[in-house]
Amino acid sequence: MSTDAPEAATADPGSLSNRVARLLGVRIPIVQAPMTYIACAQLAAAVSNAGGLGIIETSSPQGRADLKRVRDLTDRPVGANVALAVRRDPSVIELLVEAGISTVFTSSGDPAVMTGLLHDAGMTVVHVVGSLRNALKAADAGVDGLVVEGVEGGGFKSARAASTLVLLPLVASRVSLPIIAAGGICDGPSMAAAVVLGAEGVQMGTRMLTSRESPLHENFKNAVLGADETGTVMLSVPGLPTMRVLRTETAERVLAAGRPEVGLDGIPALYFGGDMTASLANTGQVAGRIERVERVADIVHETWTGCRRILAEASSRADGW
Repeated sequence: MSTDAPEAATADPGSLSNRVARLLGVRIPIVQAPMTYIACAQLAAAVSNAGGLGIIETSSPQGRADLKRVRDLTDRPVGANVALAVRRDPSVIELLVEAGISTVFTSSGDPAVMTGLLHDAGMTVVHVVGSLRNALKAADAGVDGLVVEGVEGGGFKSARAASTLVLLPLVASRVSLPIIAAGGICDGPSMAAAVVLGAEGVQMGTRMLTSRESPLHENFKNAVLGADETGTVMLSVPGLPTMRVLRTETAERVLAAGRPEVGLDGIPALYFGGDMTASLANTGQVAGRIERVERVADIVHETWTGCRRILAEASSRADGW
């Protein structure tokens, strides 16, 4: 079992211990997003070993198997995601308990369905929201923290969602829970911005799916690296949930036709076979800022130390105003 953080993450990032770090039991308040098929044991363990919190998805059979396999790769805290639109059966809690999971990120549904049961099992519950209304609803349901995700993020979204710049400070002004910001975050500057807007931690998806430890095919990673700031598109067509995807030829055809031409069943061929025409490539708008594939340890370390440096520099500049 590997328990030592990789070399790039061994430097003490500082004595800051905020509510998100304490809630998750981690040294660095950076979370890896629970992307279906991608949030595997290898990626989650790399994030946790670097001092953050890796997440295992439970929507796929592979993800559920990885709940146990990840313990061969790390003994640090690892979380799990339960997408309530996919898994509403309380039997999933038994699986989480057996795997030694203590923090669960719920998403895509009513948090009241599972929060009480997860608390009864001794677990911390963090719910993903994309609106103030849902944040208030989650707080009323008794969750312990929130992931506040702006429309910049990849994957399924509300067509009427707000950007992180608007949504995050709005939720922070109305909810007293610890907040993890998501959507548009990939490095120190974007993490520092999230902190200023009211977050105490961040979640990164697109940045992690392009990491060296990500299981994605190189074709997908290279497509992200080649994207510019307009390289994603929101698709809202009959028969498909609204989602943010890479602006591939397939996505452009679907957008122009106004109807789905590919199904989500082609995702494995896209993710692992590298066939960029097989399905739609869920990716965040921040793809336009990602320039290279790096080790997870370097991503976590550089994001955290960069954030702290930028906040210190901004404080120093503000003193002269």
